[in-house]
Formats: sequence, C-alpha cells, structure tokens
Amino acid sequence: MRHILVQGAAELGLALSDAQVEQFERYFAFLVEKNRVMNLTAIMEKDAAARLHFLDCLALLNLGGFEGARVMDIGSGAGFPGVPLKIVQEDIALTLLDAQKKRVSFLEELCQELGLEDVDCIHSRAEESALQPLMRDGFDIVVSRAVARLNVLNELCLPFVKVGGRFIAMKGPDSDEEIQEALHSAKVLRAEMESVFDYTIPGTDVRHRAVVYRKKGETPKGYPRRFAKIQKSPLKTK
Repeated sequence: MRHILVQGAAELGLALSDAQVEQFERYFAFLVEKNRVMNLTAIMEKDAAARLHFLDCLALLNLGGFEGARVMDIGSGAGFPGVPLKIVQEDIALTLLDAQKKRVSFLEELCQELGLEDVDCIHSRAEESALQPLMRDGFDIVVSRAVARLNVLNELCLPFVKVGGRFIAMKGPDSDEEIQEALHSAKVLRAEMESVFDYTIPGTDVRHRAVVYRKKGETPKGYPRRFAKIQKSPLKTK
C-alpha cells in the first residue's frame, strides 16, 4: 500500500509524508476491522482500497482552494472523501455528516485513531442540519461522494455552501445527462456549474469526474425541502 500511495500521490502532484502514509495504513486496517460488523465498503483488498478509495479522494485536491478551508463532507459513510482530504491537507476544518448513528460513531473512532484534530462528526440528515444558522451558507467547500442524482444532491448540499464557495460532487464519467438535468436545481439554489474535472485514478484505467458548482447567492427560503418532498418532486430541468 505504501508504494501505491506514494507513487499515486506523486502522479497527482502531491507529496505524502511518512506520517501521512502511516495514517492511511491505519485507516485501512481500522476500516477492515469495523467492516466485519458494519457495511462500510465492498473493497477489502489493500491495494484496491489505496487506489479506489484514497487516491480517488485525493484527486480533488487538484481543484485547489482547500488550504485552511471550512469543509463539509455530506453522507460521509466510511469517511470518503473528507478524511483522506484532511490527512493530506491538515489545516482543513472538517465536518463529517451522516444520517446513520453507527457510521458517525465509526467516524468519531476513526478520527481519534488517526489523531485528527479540528474534525466534527455530526449525526443528522442534511436537509435538517442545513436549516441551522451556523451550518447554513457557512462552508467554503462542500463535498459528496454520495450516489444520489445531482439534482437531489444539489438541494441537499448547496444550502451549506457560503456565497462564493463551492460544492464538489464526485461522479462517474457518464454523468452528462445528470449534469444537464441538474441545471435548474443549481439556478434555484443560487449556484452555477463552474467546471467538470475528469481524471483517471493513478495506477488504474478507472475514470471519475468531479462536478463543481459555485455559490452565487444565499440559499432562498424554503430550501432544502423535506426529503420526502425532494424525492417526490426533485428540482430538474424540464
């Protein structure tokens, strides 16, 4: 795993310290241990996890702007992409949010195991937390590796982004239809799609995509709606 991480990070223009590589190794060991009793990941092989989890997440650092940023990872699950970003960009003020209490407990234990500071692990639904004054329109960068369609993710994630900040959604390379479908939701939520960043995970032929939105104004009243309403009537381009 060490060689894969160091070489892969170098291909991404990143230099990992010995301490950071050790944190990733401990991360994987802890993930495997907890995965015996929790459904956290289907990737149990060390080299595959190094590439398909850790390096995949670190590719986002090529988008820039993470230095000293207040970052939220929505639907963090096993900690992707927030925890790998925090390991390498240590001055991030990180918030990990997940709706499942067991996963939040895992994240709390993980951050303690890795010695990570300035990390908040929150058990809540996104559409509820986004109504809280200290959370709403308050983050420099919001990231999500969740599987919901972009128009749904936009309503769940953009309300957390401060004006001028960014929402970065990790997607597959075949997401063109989703991107078009989500144009209306971005407009309603006072954001614009800024860029689409396609990349190949180092050491693989796997191509992934980061869709980047820039927040242009404060979240309008009434958003996000209750999740049942979002599911029933998602904001989408007609």
